[in-house]
This record gives sequence, C-alpha cells and structure tokens, in this order.
Amino acid sequence: MTVSKRTFLFWFLSGLGAFAVTLVLHLPLVTEGVGGGIADHQRAPDAATVDAIHAAWKASGVYAQAHWAMVADLIFIGIYGLGCVLGGLHYIARSQLALRTLGWIALFSGIVFLFTDYGETVAQFIQLVRNRGSDHLAEFASTLRPVKMATWIGAFLAIVAALIAERFSTSDA
Repeated sequence: MTVSKRTFLFWFLSGLGAFAVTLVLHLPLVTEGVGGGIADHQRAPDAATVDAIHAAWKASGVYAQAHWAMVADLIFIGIYGLGCVLGGLHYIARSQLALRTLGWIALFSGIVFLFTDYGETVAQFIQLVRNRGSDHLAEFASTLRPVKMATWIGAFLAIVAALIAERFSTSDA
C-alpha cells in the first residue's frame, strides 16, 4: 500500500492538533488532590485511588469535564495513531534504508500506541461513566500507560526523524 506524504501529514498533523485540544481539555482536571490531573487517573493502580480521584474532581466541580476530556482523548488517539501508521507505510515504501527503518518504527509504534492507548482510555472511561473504580480496570490501564507513552514518543520521533532525513537526502525525497 502506497501512502502519499500529503495524506499521512494531514492525519499526523491533525493528530498533533487534536492532542493540543485534548491537553487544553485536561487542564481543569489538575485540582487539589489530583495534582497530575488525567495522568493520575491513568496511573491509578486500584479502585480506591480511582474513587478518590473521582471524589476530588466532583469536589472541584470538574467531574463532567473529565468525561469530555476522555472523549477528546479517544478522538485524538484515532487521528494521531492513524497518522503514525500512514507515516510508517509512506516511509516503508522509500528506497533509502534509513527511511524504511524509520517507517517500520513509526508503523509498529503507531499500531501498538493505538491498542494500548485505546485500552487504557476505555478502561478509564468505563470507571468514569460508572462513577466507580475497578481494581481490574485500574490495574489494566496503569499497566498499559508506560507502553503507550513509549510508543507515542517512538512514533513521533520516528516520523520527525524521517521528515528530517528525507529533507536532507539526495534521493527518494
């Protein structure tokens, strides 16, 4: 499958834009008692911690905001993840080994990011909608978080490195 640079850049850059919007929606969730905001919810290892976060958000009047922030996160994940996958496919088709290697890194990282971040966020969202923490869902989400973070960074760096390498290459640009 050949993916145009324009197509992958549209999705990748749109994903970064969606990430910016998501960050803005997450800002009100940094409250007294939840200093890390949504990241504290992602790292929560058990139901009791999740319940304490929900209570703090309710006390601060931002519990409904948490719903919108997580919906925005679900949208961001799809757009950004697709952009990384398409970027990976674009660069895999290049003739230069460096670009192909970066393409494989972006593709693999993008796919793993999609699965881990959706898994984490859906587990969080279920707890939020139920207004009740779950030991199993909290543990699942907190276990996925480091993998999600690593693949988010890995895909981003692979795409940026490929764009830079492509810009300065003498062929296949």
